[in-house]
Amino acid sequence: MADDGAPRGAVPGAGRGAGPGAGPGAERRADAVVVGGGIGGLVAARELTRAGLTTLVLEASDAVGGPLRAVTIDGPGGAALRLDAGAESFATRTDAVAALAAELGLATADPAAGGAWAWAGGRAFPLPAPALLGIPGRPWSAAVRAALGAGGQVRAALDAALPRRVGAREQTLAGLVRRRMGRRVVDRLVGPVAGGVHAADPRDLAVDAVAPGLRAALRRTGSLAGAVRALRSGAAPGAAVRGIVGGMHLLPTALAAQAGEVRLRAPVTAIERADDGWEVVVAGGRVRTPRVVLATDAATAAALLAPHTRLDDGDVSAVAPDRAADIALVTLVLRTDELAAAPRGTGVLVAADGPEHGVRAKALTHVDAKWAWVRDLVGPGHAVVRLSFGRPGERLEPPAGAAFEPWLVERATSDAATLLGVGLAPADVVASAVTRWPGALPPPTPAARAARERVLTAASGLPGVGVTGAWVAGTGLAATVPHAASCAVALVPEIPTEETTQNR
Repeated sequence: MADDGAPRGAVPGAGRGAGPGAGPGAERRADAVVVGGGIGGLVAARELTRAGLTTLVLEASDAVGGPLRAVTIDGPGGAALRLDAGAESFATRTDAVAALAAELGLATADPAAGGAWAWAGGRAFPLPAPALLGIPGRPWSAAVRAALGAGGQVRAALDAALPRRVGAREQTLAGLVRRRMGRRVVDRLVGPVAGGVHAADPRDLAVDAVAPGLRAALRRTGSLAGAVRALRSGAAPGAAVRGIVGGMHLLPTALAAQAGEVRLRAPVTAIERADDGWEVVVAGGRVRTPRVVLATDAATAAALLAPHTRLDDGDVSAVAPDRAADIALVTLVLRTDELAAAPRGTGVLVAADGPEHGVRAKALTHVDAKWAWVRDLVGPGHAVVRLSFGRPGERLEPPAGAAFEPWLVERATSDAATLLGVGLAPADVVASAVTRWPGALPPPTPAARAARERVLTAASGLPGVGVTGAWVAGTGLAATVPHAASCAVALVPEIPTEETTQNR
């Protein structure tokens, strides 16, 4: 038995009050309104609240945190395990997230050093290091040979002999890597990693969005492998990712407690100009405010901005094309001793040819092998694995007459056995949970990036309006957290607070 762990009503610890919904035509005031209760919205709201502003967060769904949510699942002996049902780590390329966690009193932890594997062509192999989104920094290494074979390795190493201009104008990640290192690197290394990180085909990913600085480093060093090494050498020492002890889902809960007043199930339908700023239209009433932060998905933000700008329906649709994959995560608690040695390190990323070899999952995380705090919870003789399903254009549908969740759990158990190289039967599953994420973040394609710039340019001309979120800042908390904080801080000195306005 599992639940999504979503809070209900007003968020515990957040400010309360009459709020929208007090009655037909009800109107209230706030110094700032944040539309969207994901991490970007909560970070912005926290900054505004810390600046002394009365802040209201309006979240359309029944939970804050966006992709950071919890699932409660039965563990060994029936003890409840509260685990991540979404993102389970954050990148350490900046210290923004770790610093925020420390301010909130949350402990962070490095993952185990076992490293990840890939699965392509029906076999598993360790992912080469150093690498960037699967692009190998040392093509002549034994790990690259194991991944690509002799022919693929030679083609990858040819990168060093190519003129630096080759591929330098490619706009997509796949285009750049294919020109420099060949198709096998794309299919066996970059594809699995990009699919795991961005839920997208590398042919759809704008290279400057997912790997900023890579093309410039190529021009500077003369090779793609050299560019990877240069970027990696400049990274902070230690693990590339970290997690929060107890789960990443603790982050939005802690943020919400410092974000002013948070209202759930409060979809905003419009923002309208007012004499002293803006009116935010929400079910049951309106909120008048001099400051609005749009921390929603791209399509919602563009639609709210459109009446006040020159954006048209084409811009709204282009900024978030309907290409995002529907994701399903299956968490399995297993009774087994065969996984104690972590035979595939911290997990496995699966190439696009997985279904041709009997595997539908696109990634597997060996959760207790990756995080010590989970290992301590489950104890010896048990393991926790999480499998991700759903590629762009793929429909996850059970056979006729079969229920979705039991079918997917059975599929996940079979895929886990294949990917981990161990024997697993349905009887080994102590408990399971399925979490669905329909329409995850659309991939940052070159066309979507161009549309994004049009939306942001339009928004920049509106006084008292800020726009933030992953679609603006970039993938991952390491990008979203500092962008959201900066977005909020930029609005603080611009317009007087409600109190000073009333005292004029």
